[in-house]
Amino acid sequence: MTEEQLNDRKAASELLRLVRIGNLSVREAMLKYPKDTQDESLVAAYHALIHYEADEDIRARDNLYREEQDDYIEFLADTLARGENLPQNIIDNYKQYYEYVPILHKKNLWGFFKSFWKNLNVKED
Repeated sequence: MTEEQLNDRKAASELLRLVRIGNLSVREAMLKYPKDTQDESLVAAYHALIHYEADEDIRARDNLYREEQDDYIEFLADTLARGENLPQNIIDNYKQYYEYVPILHKKNLWGFFKSFWKNLNVKED
């Protein structure tokens, strides 16, 4: 693992923690998330953030669910902070969502074209 990859994991870990304790919105975390990553652990953690936000109403109604989801986010943050890979079953569980919610691209010409081509390839059911 390169130093850049390790730094990306540590940055993502901090974002997850800030979201979990309520000091950062999921949207802000997504905008600050490492761009153009191919790291499967980071991609899975990104999707966990999306699911965390999507379940906000459930967390508000169900204390046990909130605690479990908070513990899960903390587990992801701890694992990434150590520079370790997320367990393969977690990575596999999020793969089904990869094509629908792409990680943001860097703000440069190459990032623009990645986003552009991704939007052109949208499938309609």
